[in-house]
Amino acid sequence: MIRIGIIGMSEGNAHPYSWSAIINGMADGAEIARVGYPAVADYLAANRATTGIPGAKVTQVWAQDTAIAESIARATGIDHVAGSLEEMATNIDAVILARDDPEHHRAMAAPFIEAGIPLFIDKPLAISREDLAWFAGHAAEGKFVMSCSSMRYASEVMSAKAQLAALGPIQLVTATGKKDWIKYGVHMLEAVFSLLDDPQPLSVRHSGQQGKDVVTIEFANGIIAVVHLFMHISPTFQLSVYGEKNWRLVDITNSYAMFRDNIIEFVRSVQEGRPRLRFETTSAVIGTLIAAKESREQGGITIHIH
Repeated sequence: MIRIGIIGMSEGNAHPYSWSAIINGMADGAEIARVGYPAVADYLAANRATTGIPGAKVTQVWAQDTAIAESIARATGIDHVAGSLEEMATNIDAVILARDDPEHHRAMAAPFIEAGIPLFIDKPLAISREDLAWFAGHAAEGKFVMSCSSMRYASEVMSAKAQLAALGPIQLVTATGKKDWIKYGVHMLEAVFSLLDDPQPLSVRHSGQQGKDVVTIEFANGIIAVVHLFMHISPTFQLSVYGEKNWRLVDITNSYAMFRDNIIEFVRSVQEGRPRLRFETTSAVIGTLIAAKESREQGGITIHIH
């Protein structure tokens, strides 16, 4: 049995609850709704038949506030609330850093990287070139560092990927989502990169504004992707894929399935002793995310990645 520690919690991110519940097969919907996540309680209840990951259990939780950690433990069947990250590192086999505030990821990951404990870091891994290089250095040394958005494993993306050949050579992909570039742009980038089988990005340009992000990415294979993230539109995660022969709309809606598949990939990786997702793949996505941020900050200039 792989003993997993879970680290929470950043504002608005329910993953410490949902991911722990998916792994442990236990969810107190009333408690999860009480703390502000009724939609999470609903999809966990709807999918209770497939919750529980064989061979793994979340056995420890830590959060910056003990009351939050106790709530997560109570809601998802976690046995122990750790007093510190260092304490947690001595009693687990793997850890999930389930926070989407990348400015804190490096400091929180450090005790586990130093201890050689397999680590999954919630999206986005980093939002500065310095932090990305820090993680890349440890990955190059053989440390187990895995990170991505669960959009990489969305069933809707996988289904569309299997049908790309029927569209003819792909020319353009557009992606549309809601909320901010840093925490949600990474979702759309991960979906685009996964759909296209992780092509090499060449350049990135941000032609929008804060709250109305419009980002154009040119890939080495000639495909252009345009990603839109708007704060004040109807909630949606959609891709449109245009080939020479046909096109396809991909409407991504099943959060539970993508979360579960992402967790399964991490557990399989721990069992195999190495991340099944190459760090270089994650680095390309995060490098693109950072380049778009830099482009906006510099008035919409084109940032060349390679």
